[in-house]
Amino acid sequence: MAACGAQAPSSEQAWLEAAQTFIQESLCPTDKELNVQFTQSVIDCVKTVWLSQGKYQGFTLPLSYSFVSVQNLRTHQRLPCCSHLSWSSSAYQTWAQKARPNGVPLPRERLLLVGTLTDLSGDLEQGSRNGSLYVKDNTGMLGCELIDLDLSWLGHLFLFPSWSYLPPARWNSSGEGHLELWEAPVPVFPLTVSPGPLTPLPVLYPEIASRLLRHRSKFRVEQQNLAGKLIQLSALVKSKKKAYFILSLGELSPTISQAISHVSIIVQIPAQLVWHRALCPGKAYVLTQLRVSRIRGHHYCVWMTSPSSHLMLLEPECVQELELEGPFLEADSKSLPTSSNFQDKKEPKGLMRDSRLLHYTGTVTGVLNEPAGLYELDGQLGLCLAYQQFHDLRRVMRPGVCLELQDVHLLQSVGGGTTRPVLASCLRGAILLRGFSCQKPGTQSSLQTHGASLYEQLVWERQLSLPLYLWAVKALEELACKLCPHLLRHHQFLQHSSPRNPSLGLQLLAPTLDALAPPSRSIRNAHKEILEEPHHCPLQKYAQLQTPYSFPTLATLAEEGRHRAWASFDPKVLLPLPEAAYLPCCQLNHRLAWSWICLPPAAFHPPQALVGVLVASSHKGCLQLRDRSGSLSCLLLAKHSQPLTDPQLIGCLVRTEKFQLVVERDVRSNFPSWKELGMTGFIQKQQARVYVQFFLADALILPVPRSFHHSSAPPQTESTCLGQSRLFLLSHKEALMKRNFCTSLGTTSEVPKPTLSFHVSGCWLGGTQKKERIGWGPPEPLTDENKDQKVLLIFLGSSVRWFEFLHPGEIYRLVAPGPATPKLFEVEGSSCTSQRPLELAGCVSCLTVQDEWTLELESAQDLPDMLGIHKALSGSLLTDLLGANVTDSLVSFSAEILSRTVWNTEVRRCVKLTVAIGTADSEFLPRLDIYIEDPHLPPPLGLLPGARVHFNQLEKRISRSHNVYCCFRSSTYVQVLSFPPETTVSAPLPHIYLAELQQGTWGPFQATASCHVISVVSLQLLWVCAHCTSVCPQGRCIRQGPACSIQTSISQASIRLLVEDGTAEAMVTCRNYHVAAALGLCPNEWTSLLEFIRKPGRVVLKFTGPGAQLESSAKIEEPLILYLHTLCTSPSVLRPVVLSFELERKPSNITPLEPPRLQRFQCGELPLLTRVNPRLRLACLCIQESSEHPNSQGAFASSC
Repeated sequence: MAACGAQAPSSEQAWLEAAQTFIQESLCPTDKELNVQFTQSVIDCVKTVWLSQGKYQGFTLPLSYSFVSVQNLRTHQRLPCCSHLSWSSSAYQTWAQKARPNGVPLPRERLLLVGTLTDLSGDLEQGSRNGSLYVKDNTGMLGCELIDLDLSWLGHLFLFPSWSYLPPARWNSSGEGHLELWEAPVPVFPLTVSPGPLTPLPVLYPEIASRLLRHRSKFRVEQQNLAGKLIQLSALVKSKKKAYFILSLGELSPTISQAISHVSIIVQIPAQLVWHRALCPGKAYVLTQLRVSRIRGHHYCVWMTSPSSHLMLLEPECVQELELEGPFLEADSKSLPTSSNFQDKKEPKGLMRDSRLLHYTGTVTGVLNEPAGLYELDGQLGLCLAYQQFHDLRRVMRPGVCLELQDVHLLQSVGGGTTRPVLASCLRGAILLRGFSCQKPGTQSSLQTHGASLYEQLVWERQLSLPLYLWAVKALEELACKLCPHLLRHHQFLQHSSPRNPSLGLQLLAPTLDALAPPSRSIRNAHKEILEEPHHCPLQKYAQLQTPYSFPTLATLAEEGRHRAWASFDPKVLLPLPEAAYLPCCQLNHRLAWSWICLPPAAFHPPQALVGVLVASSHKGCLQLRDRSGSLSCLLLAKHSQPLTDPQLIGCLVRTEKFQLVVERDVRSNFPSWKELGMTGFIQKQQARVYVQFFLADALILPVPRSFHHSSAPPQTESTCLGQSRLFLLSHKEALMKRNFCTSLGTTSEVPKPTLSFHVSGCWLGGTQKKERIGWGPPEPLTDENKDQKVLLIFLGSSVRWFEFLHPGEIYRLVAPGPATPKLFEVEGSSCTSQRPLELAGCVSCLTVQDEWTLELESAQDLPDMLGIHKALSGSLLTDLLGANVTDSLVSFSAEILSRTVWNTEVRRCVKLTVAIGTADSEFLPRLDIYIEDPHLPPPLGLLPGARVHFNQLEKRISRSHNVYCCFRSSTYVQVLSFPPETTVSAPLPHIYLAELQQGTWGPFQATASCHVISVVSLQLLWVCAHCTSVCPQGRCIRQGPACSIQTSISQASIRLLVEDGTAEAMVTCRNYHVAAALGLCPNEWTSLLEFIRKPGRVVLKFTGPGAQLESSAKIEEPLILYLHTLCTSPSVLRPVVLSFELERKPSNITPLEPPRLQRFQCGELPLLTRVNPRLRLACLCIQESSEHPNSQGAFASSC
């Protein structure tokens, strides 16, 4: 016991000595000697507060507490903390529970804070006062926030019993934390109470004061004292020149006529700005020594404080209303403003709405975007502080803070992606702090710490409405999440925009903002916004915003495209009946093997805008847009029919609202027949290729400075500033594909694998040029002027990234960085290629482009010798293309893709394109098939139906049926000229005479003709196996050998008709469901007929000879044969029809037209001999009844 008793005094003595030392160094006035009474007063104040808690455990001093100076807080306290001297541990635990479960309470530190409360920021000059509060000691000062300020506290020394300290946030450029003073400070020395006036203070009340302003010309207005109840308090407005706020006083007990009578007072004296923290709406005040002043730029006058003005609470016994004499007091009573100013407003036109002005008290429950001033109130309301200057308030805003909002605007259904109602405060309303948060501030991401100045620019310079501002904030968040921090830095992407240093974030939004809210030259006038009635501010009127665009990540966009592609994939839609019912399984699955959809931005809700950094892939050789989520392949055209040629576009930021999201679907399936198309279990494999295509002319291209990239640029050394280059004119480019390259002997024992590569051929333009400070030096003289300058350039490895930028007819500069190397671009031969390819290319040397080399596009205008260069696309003559000449087997042409089909089996992979060749001198476009096989698979991007493409150096071939078709070869170069149209309008087939197809010029491949069926030449009806297409009598496959595993039969039919239209004859072949239309049968009749054919399995009828003799393959079912014979010779078949057809064989010059033949006709008794052109061979697309023969019906039409 004695030991314990001795220990306690020694501990107290040590604590007292430490306290005395601290007080002498940090609190005692520096210009005075040591004052024992001063030190004892501080210690007594601490003891008084300590003992007030009632649970001091027998210690009269807080031995567990230590004094802390302002400097120690600023330099050593790196984490948020709180200190509550007057609280017990249980009281702190109860308080900390308020932060849970969504937050972490502020940790408690046992620290004693003593300092002077002041509004001076470091010195005694008036100009240093801006309305802020500070705690000051000899070591420094800290900004602080206080709930209820008493002006008599300023300049006095206090012990702060309950406070919290928050270190500087990441966004705080000053690098200083701040204090939150939870409870009223305890004065170290008793405060001197100023005595009231000896005589009542003469005052004016608002009604008389406002009349006095209106009649200032009739009455000399001197400095007056104004009294009234505080009914309105504006925000503290800070400009470059001055800071001020405006308060309005109303009558103490207003009558009906005085209900809206109030007077406004401007407070702009720096020493009086701190009043803003002491004023409380609803209380009555007296302001002394006010003067009348005119606001510059306005026609009205207001009351304004003077340097000698004071603010005090109104005590009725200490004031006396000033009596003014003058007839204007009674005469003006009729001209008092009434509430009709608010009620007689015209209703807004269109969709404009009025916001509601109200008072609201609530608790912050979430921080949505701190730099943008967006928070959540009470879990159900949005709060926007961006239309005020909320710098000081921003540092205390976090979940748990209680706010009182005076004259705040309520906006509902603002749109733009915001679903909750929003409270927004303009300059007229004040935001009063009513309670601090016990939660520890959360960890802030870079997105939550940067961009405050940019958001201010959107409000104060661009003057965006609240709905548009909320959308802009959300859009900037989406863009920052897409691009930062891996591609760009947050602080640079969200920086303040200026003409010399524009913000990338604002530039990306500029097209939309300029369209919805063009930049305004008007400046937001704070005086009018606060003083004028009726109230007008940016928040007063608003319209619900339809979200202009969203900026999804590239991965999200690609995934959404895949989802929609497979959601819309329906085999029954791709192969509708009745066509699918006649297809065997191999054709059925081939037709489903490839399909595609194109999604424009309008297909999404809201519409999507595409944003990404343009990069060139060294693995695929294509262009890609890249963001934080990944990359998306893209096909770009500078504009219609113009490819991308400038490599400087690599690394630029691209934004476009006009694009096509293309999803190509590849499906491997084994559907037995059309009946199982609705069963997804027959789909074995499915994959999708997603990419976008757009015109560069429709995009916003923003060069990104090197300093913006996240990875810092390497320091510029002497070697990086050096370099050499050489110009070359590109004449031909070959396909990008995997090729075999031989390696040097002895380098490796492994078998080399095919490498993705391509070749270009061209010629050098001059010699090598070396890098100089201002550009490239003069070309070096050539060693041999007579030497051929043709060269073959090989691109492999990383250099394949230049594939999309290289196009024939353009001039490029090949740049090799680093120190100069003699004859770097003059290497003879190559170890990577044999001499044969060089001979074929007409080159004497080749050069392998190194990975670190770069390309630059040069303009022919800068090269006088190249002004006459011809850049037109090469093309073969149509007669050569479709002729029998095979000596020049490589052809080039431009064409529109009509269809694309895929054969994808384990044995063969092939893509067939059917194209319409475009010619300037032909009304109708000939058609051609192009086949793409390995190693050119998958095909290049953009080969879609409806696209216009230039094919260069395809191999022309002739089939056994004398059809011309083309194949891809290693020399083939494909250039997409235009994208498929977003809306396709099927043009009607041209209506022609059959004789037009026999003329020398190219006729249409598909057309319509009105003709008459002369006779039926042949008819075939059969049932075949859906798997092997063998005949199936009675529904059973008769194939010899292994039996088909799938016993499914399908019907097939064909009929050949002889038709004429008075100008020529044609043999028309109709197949499957067109046979029913040719026979004039309705669906029920056709189905019944096919069921009769099921038993024999096959019926073939041929009508030959002048009398149309019948030849039948069936020896049974004579009634069926008789019926078919009767039907084929009846008027219901031999009738006028409108025939839509296509040529059985694609047009070509390989097989010349047959000469006209002599044919005898009998006209009555007179025989006629005339020359008749050979019959045309056509394939039926559709048969319709002619309007001249509307009553043609089938034999059993009455039963249908």
